[in-house]
Amino acid sequence: MIQHLTSLPVLLPMLTGIILLMPPCGKNKAIRRIASVTLGFITFFVSLALLFSVQTDGMQVYAIGNWSAPFGIVLVADPLSTLLVCLSALLGAVCVLYATAGDDEKGSFFHPLVHFLIFGVNGAFLTGDAFNLFVFFEVLLISSYALLMHGGDKKNTRAALQYVIMNLVGSAVFLIALGILYGVLGTLNMADMAQKVALLQGDDVYLAKIGGLLLIVVFALKGALLPLHLWLPNTYATAMPIVAALFAIMTKVGVYSMMRVYTFIFGEEAGQLTHMAQNWLWWLAVATIAMGALGVLASQDLRKLVANLVIVSVGTLVALVTVQTVEASSVAIYYLVHSTLVTAALFILADLIGHQRGKVADRITAGTPVSQPMLLGICFLIAAVAVIGMPPLSGFIAKIWLLKATWETEYGVIFWTLYLLASLAVLFAVAKAGSTLFWQHKATTNKHKISEHKLAEKAQQEGVHPAQLAALLILIAGAPLMSVFAGPLSEYAVGAATDLHNFNNNINIILLGGK
Repeated sequence: MIQHLTSLPVLLPMLTGIILLMPPCGKNKAIRRIASVTLGFITFFVSLALLFSVQTDGMQVYAIGNWSAPFGIVLVADPLSTLLVCLSALLGAVCVLYATAGDDEKGSFFHPLVHFLIFGVNGAFLTGDAFNLFVFFEVLLISSYALLMHGGDKKNTRAALQYVIMNLVGSAVFLIALGILYGVLGTLNMADMAQKVALLQGDDVYLAKIGGLLLIVVFALKGALLPLHLWLPNTYATAMPIVAALFAIMTKVGVYSMMRVYTFIFGEEAGQLTHMAQNWLWWLAVATIAMGALGVLASQDLRKLVANLVIVSVGTLVALVTVQTVEASSVAIYYLVHSTLVTAALFILADLIGHQRGKVADRITAGTPVSQPMLLGICFLIAAVAVIGMPPLSGFIAKIWLLKATWETEYGVIFWTLYLLASLAVLFAVAKAGSTLFWQHKATTNKHKISEHKLAEKAQQEGVHPAQLAALLILIAGAPLMSVFAGPLSEYAVGAATDLHNFNNNINIILLGGK
């Protein structure tokens, strides 16, 4: 069992999705919910076991069918990939737990689709082969198409159509890029590609550069980097909040792929293609932060605001990736986990607040007061402090660390100025949203007073479902826990970043099986 541990975070969600489609899970709602939540948390605990195994024994390479790299398909578990697998498994388990309160009944096959999506995400994090990265991208995208339509309406359908079209184009570009790189390098195993890129000469260099630049386009689309970010705000804001919370990990797959490809394959040892397109990515990342901050200021409802916060986080992560230092990669890893948990929690809060405010929903305007202001207000305050980057929570630690990591870069002063202005914009927008949602109450006319009163009474009677509360508290706890355990977590992030940049050691382990 131990030797197959690396494959379990991929196999378990796939098998879970299949099991949930079959009797008795496929016919019995209660059994389906219990099985989905139980197997979701089992996947998380197995992912944790893999993380501890990697910490103890180092990087693990699992050759499927016992065909070693570069000829066979391999899964590579290192500190970075296992951490992100744990994050995606936790987010998936929390989302299916939250959905058992009733969101899973608003459409078909919610639970299997979530597990199939986690199957694709975990596969993308663990694969050591560029073609299988494409395969896992398609698996998670197919699941995401269906989840976007879960409980949807006309607005949801329009946003989902834009998302589908953009990603179909991205998939076509991905295949073209892989074809070019395979034609030049003769391999799509990432370690083998990294070895051969440095040896390219003549026209092959230009062909490989074309393939690499096309990959940038694909990952920028998946990660929502400007100018390919326009699909994200409407898509996330019109999806069901629990689906949007699950999608908090989706953009991070694009950022991770960028980190893996442009640090390992086109990194320090890439010869003439070393740090390819670094300047372009830097300026696009900075522009993404600015655009996300403007979107946050312009948002008229809480879900749209959180969607724009996701864009700000993507720009920040890509800026750190382009710095190409161990310190910058370390803070990127810490910040990635922090931003994913906080934005997912805010999407859930938007759902709960909107449910208790009646027709006004989560629009940032005066309306019916929430029926549980103390509970939701405290949770919102914790998430707001974390996302703004104020002490003492994880957002503050990440902010100080990333400012330190970018200060000595060529564009450090520009980045500091823009990032701090963006932080100020986020502070203003989130503070305004919180004060409006919890403190500004609209007086109702006699015509609407009765209906609003009934809605408020209904929300008060229902309250927050225990499953919803448990899911929310798990995500909200992320920020204070990441602050309390900042020491060991930062050490882990530094170790993961060091392994990511350790070119020769990675080649040796993946291709030669040595350590």
